[in-house]
Amino acid sequence: MKHFKLIFLLAAAIGLAGCQSKVQYGDATEVETVNENFGSTDLQAITSKMVDSMLTFPPVMVITANDRPIVFVDKIKNKTSEHIDTESVTDSISNKLLRSGKFRFIDMTKVDSVRKQLDYQNNAGMVDPSTAINFGRQIGAQYMLYGNLSSIVKQDGSTTDVYYKMTMRLMDLETGLIEWSDEKEIRKVRSKSFLGL
Repeated sequence: MKHFKLIFLLAAAIGLAGCQSKVQYGDATEVETVNENFGSTDLQAITSKMVDSMLTFPPVMVITANDRPIVFVDKIKNKTSEHIDTESVTDSISNKLLRSGKFRFIDMTKVDSVRKQLDYQNNAGMVDPSTAINFGRQIGAQYMLYGNLSSIVKQDGSTTDVYYKMTMRLMDLETGLIEWSDEKEIRKVRSKSFLGL
């Protein structure tokens, strides 16, 4: 009986030793193909395509030639069947456009926080009135940037085909006219072997 316990403990120890994992840093720009789901490579491809398209579109080049228009970015809507952090896609596109030096942005996700801070500065009686920022001094956005991410998933036996389409538009808020629009398509195919690997 003691031999069985010893063999069991030894087998358990070997099993645990074989299950250890190793963590290491990788290249953030390296192509990621762990599975067919939306991943970092897709995010980078979409971000590059959309920013390059918008910055080189002739009417947008005219708009930004002598001015840095103020843009409000609406969160990209996820119309796929999977959970995708579209806020990250939105942030990446906004950051690249801002760093181009061609646009300025209003962060609508922080409006409530700004309102609370302005209320505190003007109404709490704790801030020197000469340093308090007055209500009604913020600059309004001239354009709205928005978009959708959709997908079509097809499966046939051991093959899964996923098609993603990202569509974005830049709207002039005064006229309602669309000044720019583009889309990026991505197709990913996963085939399983007969062993299921």
